[in-house]
Amino acid sequence: MKVISYNLQKHRAAGELAELVGEHDPDILCLQECDVADLPEQIGDLTLADATQGNRLGLAMFYRASEFHLRGIRTIELKKSLHDRIAKPAHERVLGARLRDIDAGRDFIAASFHAAPLTALNSLRRHQIRAALTELATLGEGLPQLMVGDYNYPVFKENLGKNVREHGYALTMSDDHTYTRYRVFRGHYDFATSVGFEIQRVTTLPQGMSDHRPILVTTRFD
Repeated sequence: MKVISYNLQKHRAAGELAELVGEHDPDILCLQECDVADLPEQIGDLTLADATQGNRLGLAMFYRASEFHLRGIRTIELKKSLHDRIAKPAHERVLGARLRDIDAGRDFIAASFHAAPLTALNSLRRHQIRAALTELATLGEGLPQLMVGDYNYPVFKENLGKNVREHGYALTMSDDHTYTRYRVFRGHYDFATSVGFEIQRVTTLPQGMSDHRPILVTTRFD
């Protein structure tokens, strides 16, 4: 299974999605910072599963309907940062879907995630990540789970990895930096947390119009 995650930087990179899907042929596409009202129902062979409605900059997920049945959707609010309370950019920071792999006959959970911005403390983002994983699990107890997106966590990822592992999940970063707008802030912002999946590789794709580079997660069930 191939999953692409892309922060569109206030929808700037939306025009790249058709080409991105056509070139890399993902099974699932997870988006952050998109203008939900401007999203199509279909991108290539992918169908819109759902998108958040309460955000100025929303989350969305597309999936290959010929391979997966959509069995449930959940949007999740997380503990707010000071930036969230003042600027109110995002109420819902997780969009999760329960999907059934038709060929494998197995259900799993996939999610698009966008953590609080760099103005927040790492401790808040760790709390958000733990809460997101816990809440997503309510879509199906014991199911394989994959959450991809913009974690806004460029430094001290060793602590994050330890924290995630203690919660029963794995953290997998991409093979190159994903954020390049400001040299001082460059790093791995976009990655994956998972359980029940073997992450074979996470590839950072070429830079487009966004200040984030998309990532391509190649995975399979454990």
